[in-house]
Order: sequence, then C-alpha cells, then structure tokens
Amino acid sequence: MGFDEMDVDTIWMDGEFVDWDEAQVHVLTHGLHYGSGVFEGARCYDTENGPAIFRWEEHLERLFHSAKPYDMDIDFTKEELTEATKELIQRQDLESCYIRPIAFYGYNSLGVSPKDCPTKTAIAVWPWGAYLGEEALEEGIEVMISSWRKHASSQIPTNAKTTGLYVNSMLAGEEARRNGYAEAIVLNKEGHVAEGPGENLFLVRDGEIYTPGLSESILDGITRDTVIELAEDLGYTVHDNVSISRGELHTADELFFTGSAAEVTPIRKVDNVVVGDGSRGPITEDIQSTFFDVVERKTDEYDEWFEYV
Repeated sequence: MGFDEMDVDTIWMDGEFVDWDEAQVHVLTHGLHYGSGVFEGARCYDTENGPAIFRWEEHLERLFHSAKPYDMDIDFTKEELTEATKELIQRQDLESCYIRPIAFYGYNSLGVSPKDCPTKTAIAVWPWGAYLGEEALEEGIEVMISSWRKHASSQIPTNAKTTGLYVNSMLAGEEARRNGYAEAIVLNKEGHVAEGPGENLFLVRDGEIYTPGLSESILDGITRDTVIELAEDLGYTVHDNVSISRGELHTADELFFTGSAAEVTPIRKVDNVVVGDGSRGPITEDIQSTFFDVVERKTDEYDEWFEYV
C-alpha cells in the first residue's frame, strides 16, 4: 500500500505539525546527497490499554547514539520527541502504526563537510502491517545469500542506524527479489553471517539459540535484544556473541529474522535449501507467540517496555 492510499495527513517537522504533502526539503539538502542522516523504526501496538509504543526509550537512545559519530546535534530533547510522537499518533487517530523519526543534515552548503548545515528533525507515523507479509509470519520466507557484503565497522560505524548505509541493504534486498526470494542474508567481509537487509538473524540448533555478535558488523537490534531476553525467560540457552558460517544456515534446525518491521519472521529456505522441515519451527513459534503476546499486552509482564499514547 502506498502512502497515498493511507489515511494519514500530518508529519511533525522541527517542532511543527505540517500537512503531509508540505513536508518537504530543498533539493540541495546535504542528507540527500551524502546520506548524512540517522533514523529509527518503531512500532505502536493496539493494546487493551490503548495504543502503546514498544521500547520507545531504547529507540530514542539509539537515535541519539547514532548521531554521535557524525557530530550531529539533534535540537530536540527525548521528551520533546516523545510528546511530538504521541500527539502525532493522536491527531491521526491511529491505534497501531509504524513510527519513523529521522534527523539529517539540511540545506546550506554542499561540500562534503556538513559543518555549515543545520540539523533537521522529522517524525512520521503510518499504518503498516507485517513487513514481509502476514503469510510470512506463519509459513516463513525463502531467502538467498546476497553477493553483496556488509560493510565493516572499521569502514563505517555499524552500530549507528545511518540513512546512507541502507544503500547496502537495498542492493542486497533487490538482488534477492529479482531472483524470486523474499529477502536476503548478508555476509560480512570475513564471510560470516551478518544479518538481513533490515533484520537480525537467529539460528536454532539442538534446542539452543545462536545469533551473530555485535563484532560481526551487525546493527544492535532492539527486537534482537527483546528476543534474547524473552527466549532466556522461556528457558532457552541463547548464544548472542557468536560467528555463524554460511554453511551452518543450511544445516540449522530453524532460522528466523527479527526487527521492528519484520517482528519475528521464520525462514523456511536458504538458497533453495530447506531449513529444518521447511516450516516454522517449534522454538521459533514459541518465541514468536510470546513476542506477540507481549506487544499486544496479553501478559502483564514487561510493562516497562511500553510508552502509552
């Protein structure tokens, strides 16, 4: 569904609520030319206690941390961004939505150095269902190993969620879709498994759970962190600082993606090699079911993870 088909009409920009179609920037904006922006993707869920933003505090913390390597000063406090986001959701009468805060270097000069450019900040919200499709949550998806490698943290900070870096994700994802797959898996420069274009990856083997460590050039995913905690609370052993070889993907009992957009999505095939029995595995299903119980507030646990609108 395109934005024109959605019932949303307002965006918050630099302290003001503006009409969706008027939320514009100059064509010589620094961030447009050099990818000098940072952003977040969070979800607000419809709960019995009203709309609630999931792990909003952690998303805001990462937004500000992402800005640091680029000497970017965000001109609004976390409290101001929180109030703006909640009012934006209320203004558009949304019970659930996806939330996109972004900060970027704006228009002033077009040298590579952004020192004379102002920092612009905006927030948009819109209805967005399952990122890879509702069917994918139950049946799983087919993925391929991308020919594109993930950049190393010695080249560009991988712990910062930077706009320009998602060209790497776009290349990998579109390569996969051109070849008939739903999504890609990207290896790092050493040839170890890193992540998906917009997701972290988990592997299940012999009842235990493995996920690449932060030194493997991955983004420190907030849903990744959530799943690690939920899995451990369910009694599973989680190894969250490992290297995973490409070949291990083909011999895994289960694989799944996590992410604010992807939530918990099973993987049923890698490069046309069937994972496990080719369906959502029991541990994936257990974690996925628990995750949705939590975000839909069907349990009273983990209430500290929610910012109610």
